[in-house]
Amino acid sequence: MSKRRERFTAYGSAVLLVLGTLTVTSAATATAAAAPNPQDLCGKGTAIKLDRSAFPRTPEIENKWFPLEPGTQITTTGTVFSPAEGTTQKRTVISTVTGLTKMIDGVNTQVVWDRDFTDGELAESELAFFAETKKGKGTVWLFGEYPEEYENGKLAGAPSTFISGIDKALAGIAMLDHPRPKSPAYPQASAPSVDFLDCAKVLKDDQRVCVKTGCYNDVVEIVESNPLEPLSSAGKQHKFYSKKTGLIKVTAEGGDDQENMKLVKIKKLSSSELKSINAQALKQDSRGYTVSKDVYAKTPHAVVAESSSHSGRSLRNDS
Repeated sequence: MSKRRERFTAYGSAVLLVLGTLTVTSAATATAAAAPNPQDLCGKGTAIKLDRSAFPRTPEIENKWFPLEPGTQITTTGTVFSPAEGTTQKRTVISTVTGLTKMIDGVNTQVVWDRDFTDGELAESELAFFAETKKGKGTVWLFGEYPEEYENGKLAGAPSTFISGIDKALAGIAMLDHPRPKSPAYPQASAPSVDFLDCAKVLKDDQRVCVKTGCYNDVVEIVESNPLEPLSSAGKQHKFYSKKTGLIKVTAEGGDDQENMKLVKIKKLSSSELKSINAQALKQDSRGYTVSKDVYAKTPHAVVAESSSHSGRSLRNDS
């Protein structure tokens, strides 16, 4: 896990494994190779091989652990503790699945808009891009992020932007189709130009976790770390996911900035609310062509998905 604000995304004997379209090299074919493969991002046998044909033309993300239905908005709240400074800040993240899609690295992705508030002030506004395989039984991939940073209410830039296919950045797995403790570690994305590399490993399943929105008995715990940074400063993050809900809790294990967050609200937007969200996200998408000329400006513009204008069937206000 990198030092960047979080989204609301093993060495040993190698065997042939396919996680969605993440190809792992078989030890039987690599016994003569003594030197490590530089493409193994999260340990031996974790090189990424992106198969664009594995994704549908129109993104539809129905992974039970990572559902992204347009018009869904979740709010998580908590704190960020900095041991070195002895300070604790309040944090709120509002994550909305927009009705937008964007072509990234040859794959049509679903656009998610996250707004991150620290002590009540906007600190980051991020567009993130996801797609789910049609042949991988529902493996969700992350294709990039455009995170705008704000200081004292003013846009300060987006230096941590990364897009798969640009500056050697690679898409990675945001969620496995069937996350289990026996699943090998996997890279969630890689962007060398911004020192971004998230490696994930499923620790436990079938846990019971209670948050403000309720108690969940089917929770999977996943630990994330960034091998590019010293463990003492980067630490690890533990994320807890429930079926049909997604992320419900985040805890920290060491590190300079220790985040502890819990899900507090799930809302289904009305058609008019989704239209407003789409307009705001499109405005940020357009701004990215000026703010990030070397990276984001090289991507096609996001567009309103045709289906989103007819999605009122499932977009209603919470009672």
